[in-house]
Amino acid sequence: MRFKILISIILFSFSGISTIAQVVLNEAFPNLAFTKPIDLQHAGDGTGRIFVVEQEGYIKVFPNSSSVTSAKIFLDLSNIVSSGSERGILGLTFHPDYENNGYLFVNYTVANPNRSRISKFSVSSINPDSADENSEVNLITFNQPYTSHNSGWMSFSTNDGYLYIASGDGGSVGDPDDNSQDVTTFLGNILRIDVDNQANGKQYAIPADNPFVDSTGNELKEIFAWGLRNPWRNSFDPNTGWLWNADVGQSNQEEVNIIEKGKNYGWRCREGTEEYNTYGCDYPEYVDPIWQYDHNLGCSVTGGHVYRGQNVPELIGKYIYGDYCQQTVWMLEYDGISPATNQTLLTAPGRIVSFGVDQENELYALTFNPYNIYIFAKVLPVELVSFSGQYRNNEVILNWKTATEVNNYGFEVQRQAGNRELTVGKWKVVDFVEGSGNSSSPKFYSYIDTEIRNSSVYHYRLKQVDTDGSFTYSNEILVTAEPPNYFSLSQNYPNPFNPKTKIYYSIPGESLIEIKLYDVLGTEIATLVNGIKPTGRYELIFDASNISSGIYYYRMQSGSYFDIKKMVILK
Repeated sequence: MRFKILISIILFSFSGISTIAQVVLNEAFPNLAFTKPIDLQHAGDGTGRIFVVEQEGYIKVFPNSSSVTSAKIFLDLSNIVSSGSERGILGLTFHPDYENNGYLFVNYTVANPNRSRISKFSVSSINPDSADENSEVNLITFNQPYTSHNSGWMSFSTNDGYLYIASGDGGSVGDPDDNSQDVTTFLGNILRIDVDNQANGKQYAIPADNPFVDSTGNELKEIFAWGLRNPWRNSFDPNTGWLWNADVGQSNQEEVNIIEKGKNYGWRCREGTEEYNTYGCDYPEYVDPIWQYDHNLGCSVTGGHVYRGQNVPELIGKYIYGDYCQQTVWMLEYDGISPATNQTLLTAPGRIVSFGVDQENELYALTFNPYNIYIFAKVLPVELVSFSGQYRNNEVILNWKTATEVNNYGFEVQRQAGNRELTVGKWKVVDFVEGSGNSSSPKFYSYIDTEIRNSSVYHYRLKQVDTDGSFTYSNEILVTAEPPNYFSLSQNYPNPFNPKTKIYYSIPGESLIEIKLYDVLGTEIATLVNGIKPTGRYELIFDASNISSGIYYYRMQSGSYFDIKKMVILK
């Protein structure tokens, strides 16, 4: 038995009458708002921090916690990035020795003319949550004939430590310039370079076993493999070292490949295993994809990862990927010997633009429409529908509710003192609350923590334990132990925003609170809060998905007290 919080989408997949997977996508960071999240990475430096790339030019950083309430700008390139369509910041990766050298690599597009730029940056010497914008060292820049098929993925191999870079064919229909079959151009390839050395006047060296390293002609020595159309998201399996590739098709076929050195993957001569435009195509051997699907099932493949986490044991060793248009997520199994097998896993709540993994190899899906990030987890038969805490008279009162329970031995209450965004301490076991075993009706639980002494901020979580000893953790909640002594209404953050923002307010005593939203003409748009609230500090997450862009005012009133703040919705 397990329990779940904030479940966004559940789907049970069947083969005949057998359940093959029970997987859920949970909103990973429900208190954060994102704009066009296109890549998720970790630095591998032991901090566990999450780095999210926003296409329009920002990289954000924040602790890997479902209760995190704010993110910092790690790198701002919005003033030089050309974004829109398939342009922007498209890739981020960290040097394998980032913990010591502080190097990160960014793949982004610029205009006039349209170009792709791969650059190295350094982390700030005084702030680990900020990259030095002035530290840029450009490694490679090449022209893009059109505004699409820029790809942008980058990663260091778990086998050889070299930097691998994916580039599309440059765009338009059918690769009109035949870039993917031209090994004298940076387009339509997987590149491989050695960033730890320099040679021939470049900021990098060519690995000694690259396919064209000994060429005396015009072939690019950086090329590792070629014949790709738009390799949209690739990944290394940390166990096998295989480089998995998803190549977006043109008219009919989306494909999944295992990328090997010196191989030609066929585009534009072929689309998947089908002939496309064979004019001048006389290469002796094109590599077939290990899997392909036609446009009856989707229209744009998004590459994922071989799952190596622990949250969903059923997915371990399976390649998880999806389709942007149909929002389908699949599970592909391939051992390099037998033909690949593919099974539908679930339908995502948005258009799947990317996948990412954290330092523990747990898997995330990034979506547009809505802009959000979800974490893969196992469908859990104990459903925790609420968990809250309130400070009162030098005690913290915890309350939680389950909708159903199966084999529930009970809940271990755990506490951590201090601000987790500043310092991560150890969780302390406070007590154990016996569960209800098996129940199909709601059950209510309460616990009073009287050991409140040395901190004004506490985090709580529940460790739910099954009768067989297995367990899982709830989301964390934050309790402020010092009651406020006056009313206050904070400025919403972020501001401007789209579509979510946060509003904090404080109440010195039990009061009737009303918070309403008005437009610039004074017309009431929405009621955000209306009810009696006890003493405390509150966080309100406001979702403006159904409200038009513009300037608005929110007003808090309680008795004779009132305050007004301005917010800007920018879509």
